[in-house]
Formats: sequence, C-alpha cells, structure tokens
Amino acid sequence: MSIEVKVPAVGESITTGLLSVWHKKDGEAVASGDILFTLETDKVSTEVNATESGILKILVPEGEEVKIGQAVASIEAGGAAPAPKAATASAKEAPAPAPAASAPAAPKEAPAAPKETAPEPAPEPAPAPAPAAVSAPSDSRVTRKKLSPLRRKIATQLVAAQHNAAILTTFNECDMSAVIQLRKTMQEDFQKKHGIKLGFMSFFIKAAVDALKAVPSINSRLDGEELVTNQYYDLGVAVGTEKGLIVPVVRNCDQKSFADIERDLAEYATRAREGKIGLDDLQGGVFTISNGGVYGSLMSTPILNPPQSGILGMHKTQDRPVAVNGQVVIRPMMYLALSYDHRVVDGKEAVTFLVRVKECIENPMRLLLGT
Repeated sequence: MSIEVKVPAVGESITTGLLSVWHKKDGEAVASGDILFTLETDKVSTEVNATESGILKILVPEGEEVKIGQAVASIEAGGAAPAPKAATASAKEAPAPAPAASAPAAPKEAPAAPKETAPEPAPEPAPAPAPAAVSAPSDSRVTRKKLSPLRRKIATQLVAAQHNAAILTTFNECDMSAVIQLRKTMQEDFQKKHGIKLGFMSFFIKAAVDALKAVPSINSRLDGEELVTNQYYDLGVAVGTEKGLIVPVVRNCDQKSFADIERDLAEYATRAREGKIGLDDLQGGVFTISNGGVYGSLMSTPILNPPQSGILGMHKTQDRPVAVNGQVVIRPMMYLALSYDHRVVDGKEAVTFLVRVKECIENPMRLLLGT
C-alpha cells in the first residue's frame, strides 16, 4: 500500500515553503518517526517525520518551493528496498565477454622497400591561433540561487517597516563598569546555584522592562486609528543564524528572575542553531533588543520589528576616555541606540526611555533590588 507524504500545515498564514533538505534517499527504507525532510518557511524551519515504515519514493527534489498539502513523496508500506543491480545479476545472466578483435592478416608477401627513398617534405607550420575575442564574464564568476522563504520575509518586513512607520533613532552611551564588576563578583555563586552563566543580556532585558514601565508609550502600537498599550512585557531578542535573523520572544520578563531569563536565552540559542525554533516562539513580542556588539558593531540604527514601536540596539563595549568628576579616565563604554515610531512615541519619551536604561545599567543594584 502506497502512502502519500504531504507538506504539513505549520501556521495559519503560511501557504508555501522551501523543501530544503531530504534526509533520506530515494528508494531507501524508512521507519515510522524517521526525519524525512526539512521544510523552511518565512518564519520557521520544520522537520517532517515519516508516519509509516516502508520504502521512500521521492517525488519533489530538494530546493523546490512547495505548497502546504502538496504530496512530495510516497512510502510503500511493507516494501523491501531493491537489491543492488550488481548483486541480482547471476553469472548465467551476465553477458559473455566480447571476442577479442583479431588483428588484420599480414600480406603474404610485402613489397620490398626501395633502397633509396626521396626525402619527404616537412609539414607546413600550423597557423598562429587568432587572438581570442573578448567575451562577457563566464557564469562561473557568479552564483545564483533563490532567496529562502525566511530571507524573503526578512526583506519584506524591513522594507515595510521603513515605509509604514516614521522611524527615528536617538543615541546615548552607558558605562559598563558596574555591570562588569557585579557580574564578575557574582558569577561563581550564580553558576553554582543556577547551573548557568550570568550574561549581560539579562541586565539589558531587565533595564528595558524598567524603562517600558516608566514610558508606556514605547510599549504601545498602532492598530488602525487606535493606540493599543500592552500591559505585559514579552521582549524579543534578535538572534543571528546561518539562515537569517530571527527574534524569539522571552515571555513575562517582569516576572522572571535573572536566572530564568538566562535559561530562556540559552535554550533559544540552542534551538536556533538546530533550526528548531517554533512559530509560537516568534510571536507576541512588544519590544525588541538587538546586540550588534557581538559582531563588533560600534554603532548602528536598528530597524523596527513591526508592529512594535521600539527597538533597543546594544553595541560593542570599548575602553574610551571619559570625563568623571572633572577627571579624564578610561572606562568600558557602550553606545546605545533606540529606534522608535515617531507616530506613537515623542522625542522626549524616547530620550527618557534611553536615559532610564542607561541609569539601570550604570547602577545595576536597582535591578536586583527592584527599585
């Protein structure tokens, strides 16, 4: 009995995807539960498993765009993998070797060679090759491939954000000395107690929550002619992967401890590398934090993640001379950037938000004590 393998539904708004990889070969025996292929959509990658055991017959090659519900293979239940042709051929069925070609019979009497022969004329030299015509660059100098659904979605989303929102960016800088020292002091005890390292991102998530509470307009979004203000704090954290940027959402950040947030971040990082981020993990964020500093970025203007009204850009921590109490000292400094939708957020509110983040980072004990 032949059973169709169809592209499963992976979300209400998703109608197509890219069949990126076949994990089994055509004609290979598969067992129920084996991973057959990976489906990439504009939001997530999904591994599709076999529901029956049998012999796989691939109908659509990898690299093709497919529709939800489309049959891409079939499984012949209870079948056996065909034996290699070399093994099935018997000695009797093997074709007999072709007789060796006989050499032409030599003439009985070859004419005697003349005693003296005239010298043969030397062959004329071959004409010099004509100069090659200048041609257009060959195809080997470039490669072409279709954009993945995720990359197409990213491109569409970024262009839409710039067309549909009045994006403005304000900057500030923060002294990372206190956070670095606190992290260094607490790291060993934190790891022993919670089994995970204390990173910098949890401080910025907590600082952003504090600032969102102080400036609720940045925790708002436009819905037609209505302004919707969120009363919860689900923050997206941009994660770079080989396939593109994704933004998994850390839920209820106001209610979670530093350890809870660090565990969520570590789990998302692992699942992102393995391509196992689910659609639900990417939905419902009210604000986004992007850390370009991990790649060495010193300053940037992040683009909004619609329909959100704000995004915080972190950057590289770098030792710089700064004035402190009238003295020039060297401090580890980080530039901060807040991009916001000016239709929803006024400049004063944006600056207030960023100053609040700066104050929380420069005095991190207020985050730990909740003051």
